[in-house]
Parts: sequence; C-alpha cells; structure tokens
Amino acid sequence: MTQAVGHRIGPRRRLAIDVFATVNLVGTLVKYLGLGALFPVAVALWYGEPIWPFVAAGAITCGFGFALERATAGGAARVGVREGFLVVSATWLLAAGFASLPYLFAGGNQLGHPVDAYFEGMSGFTTTGASVVTDYDALSRSIDLWRAFTQWLGGMGIIVLAIAVLPRLRVGGRQLMESELPGPEVAQLAERIRSTARLLWMLYVGLTALETLSLASLGWLGVDDKMTPFEALSHAFTTMPTGGFSTQANSIEAFSAAAQWIIVVFMILAGANFALMYRGFVRRRPKVFLRDEEFRLYLALAFVASLVLTAQVWGYGIAEGEAAVRSGVFQTVSIMTTTGYASADFAVWPALALLSLFALMFVGGSAGSTGGSIKVVRHLLLGKVLRRELDQTVSPEVVMPVRLNGAPVDERTLRAIASFTLLYVGIWAVGAAVLAIDSALSGVDLGTLDALGTSATALGNVGPGFGITGPMGSFAPLGDVSKITLIGLMWAGRLEIVPVVVLLTRHYWRL
Repeated sequence: MTQAVGHRIGPRRRLAIDVFATVNLVGTLVKYLGLGALFPVAVALWYGEPIWPFVAAGAITCGFGFALERATAGGAARVGVREGFLVVSATWLLAAGFASLPYLFAGGNQLGHPVDAYFEGMSGFTTTGASVVTDYDALSRSIDLWRAFTQWLGGMGIIVLAIAVLPRLRVGGRQLMESELPGPEVAQLAERIRSTARLLWMLYVGLTALETLSLASLGWLGVDDKMTPFEALSHAFTTMPTGGFSTQANSIEAFSAAAQWIIVVFMILAGANFALMYRGFVRRRPKVFLRDEEFRLYLALAFVASLVLTAQVWGYGIAEGEAAVRSGVFQTVSIMTTTGYASADFAVWPALALLSLFALMFVGGSAGSTGGSIKVVRHLLLGKVLRRELDQTVSPEVVMPVRLNGAPVDERTLRAIASFTLLYVGIWAVGAAVLAIDSALSGVDLGTLDALGTSATALGNVGPGFGITGPMGSFAPLGDVSKITLIGLMWAGRLEIVPVVVLLTRHYWRL
C-alpha cells in the first residue's frame, strides 16, 4: 500500500508546486465566475433582447469549472505563494475566455472573430479599455452592459471577490490577494484576509453606487439628457475599475461638462489606494491622506500634469476657457489613472501634447488602487533610491535607509521595485517592436510613436493609444499577431508582470 501511494504521488513531488491543488482551485474560481452571466441575462430580459448568449456562456463556464474541480477533487490543499502565481495567471486567462463567449455567440462582424472576441474579453477583465468595436450603435444594451460589467468585476479583482465569498480560500488567501491586487503591497485592514476583501468590496460597491446616482441625477434634473440611468450605470461600472469602456463611439465627449467633472472626481478616487480610502472615509481618519507620501505625490503629479496639458490645449488653440481646463484635467486624470476615457480626440493633438500623454501612461495610480502601469509609489521609492545614491557619492560612509511614511523600506523590496521597472520597460519595448514589424508587414498604418503608445497603453492597461488606435479609433485594423501581442501585454500588465514572468523560469517549476 505504501509503495502504491508513493508511486502515485511521486511524479507530483518532483515539481515545486502542487499542480492538482492549483487546478482544483482554478476550477472552483471559474465555476463561481460563471454566475456573473446572470446579470446580463436580467438586462437582456428587461430590454427584450436574446438571453441565450449569456445563458450559454454561464453554463459553459460553470460546467468547465465544475469539471476541473471534480477531476482534481483530491487535490484540495494549502495554496502557497508559488501556487498563487499560477492560480491568478490561469484564472485571468480563463476569465477573459468567459467574457468573450457572449461576443462569439451574439455573432456579428465586430466581435464574431475568436481573436477579436478574446481581445475584447481580456481588455474587459484587465480593465484596459482597448476595443475592436467600430460601430457602437450596433451593440445591444445587454452586450454594452456586459462589456462594462466585465471591467467592474476585474477592477477590484475576481480573486479578491472569491476570497471574500469562498470559505475554502481562508487558507492561502493572503498569497492570492497579494499576487492579484495591483501595487507592490496591500495594507492590512484586518487580521483575516476575507474580512479585508469584504471591506474593500463594500467600499468599491459604495463608490460605484454613489457615482451612478451622481451621474443619473444629471439626467433627472435635465442637465444632461443623454445621461440616462443606463448610461450612468454603464460608466460607473467602467470608472471605478479605471476601465474606460464607453457606450459611445466618442467616449465621454458625448456627455455634458458636468458629467465629465463628476467622472474626473471618481477617476481620482479610483486611482487612489483603497485601503487608505477605507481608513480615511469609513474609519473617519482624514489625516491619513496628509500623512501618506504616495497620496500626496499622486495628487501633486495630477495637478502639475493638468496645468501643463491645460496650457498646451489653450496655447495650441484646441480649446479655451473652462473647456480648455476641463479638457486638460480630464485627459490628464484619465491617462494617469489608466482609465482611458476621452473627452476629445487627443490623437490629433500636436506632438508635444501627445508626448505629455505618453509620459503619463507610465505613471499609473496608487498601490492598492484599481489602476495599472508602474504606480506612483514605485516612482516615489525609485526617486528616493536615486537621491540616496547621489548623497552617498558625496558621503559614502553614511548609512541612509530609504523610508516610506517614516518607516524604513526593506532593501529586498527596493530591489524588487527596480527589477519590476526594468522588466516593465523591456517588455514594453519588445511589444512595441512586434507591433511595428507586424504592422509594416500587414500594411497597417501604425507609425513609430503609434506603436510605442499602443504597446504602452496595453501594458499599462490604459486603453486608447495614438493614431488608428486613438480614443475615437479602434484596434480592429491591427493584424492578429498584433492583437495577440496586445492580449499578452494586457494580461501581464494587469497581473504586474512578475506572476506571469516567473512562470517562464525553470526555478519556479522545480524544487
């Protein structure tokens, strides 16, 4: 008996991870994820639209997850750091596939191609907002809201959602949460990870509801007739996750100035650290905002960049007065927080303004926010490391620990941040090269700056790029090789690169 058992589990022990436990957990997550199709079913029933694309997508997803779970029923075990990387990476790939099923089943020329449907699904769950849609009027209300809902689910993270509702994830939950949530670390709000996840989701849902009511009130009061409750909910679903999918071909330009200012406020909130907002708003400790170095830098960068872009918009004669200020502030906040909305077609702006927006694509929101890109805290700590190196050049004997909010930062963390930044820049450059080469071979009109911006917007989960992939354009003209490359960039960027890259190393798979 002992030999038989040893023979059976021996091959599994050669790996550094428990594959059976990993697949079992992925199956559980996917099984429950399929229930998300119930929401668009309700919307389709309300508007008298076909429900079968969503019913079929939910049934297939739940069935596939259940099959994985049953096939590895004996593999339920503790999920460690190594398993967490694979669980998060695999779940996100499957989640994008789940999101793409209604597009495929609904058919049509826009999203009927498998690569296009998966591109839209990955863009949704990674909250990127890049789209292959060219005719927004042809989309049904249920498909419109499904696009928005996938971003809302991906914003705080389906892994965090699972931690909040699935009791079996109480063990190993911290590793999953730290692997999935954007940023180098997540502040602990409670001793139990499920409590933390629930608190974050309560805040997330509360802010979404508040934005929905704020936007809908503009329609009720006659300030913005286009801002119906449907539009309000759709854009709240894509603002809070810093997603950027819109129901309109010209994005937020279709709505009033009041609506744009409201969205600016909620984009700023979405780009802030949710743990910090919980302590500041829910626990009523407003001083935490002033004490937090990252939050102060986050607001300072947004303010300065808004001034610079407003001056350019006004100076180039693109807009004047309040319209210039609104355009400069809106586009700054939208790109910096990686939301990706547009209040104007900035793809036709002068080169200097485009370069300013291009630089903002590498800033990102705060750690612990729903935003993507490099993140403000990494820029802050890298700046402190650079200052320390300059100071130690003059005084090499002086020990100068790097501190964040008064607490010393571990040198291992600083090395990890430097490594992440190098990986980020390297992957962005490779992605841009692939896009440029494929576009040249395919005859697609994608210039050098356009290729650089498109790669940056995908890896940073920003959304719109430049040229044909600009805010009023579409990613549809790109070839399949370019789209698959962008899918990989969106996936890696949303998971902060390391959980994806580490899967490619030999050390990860072997003891």
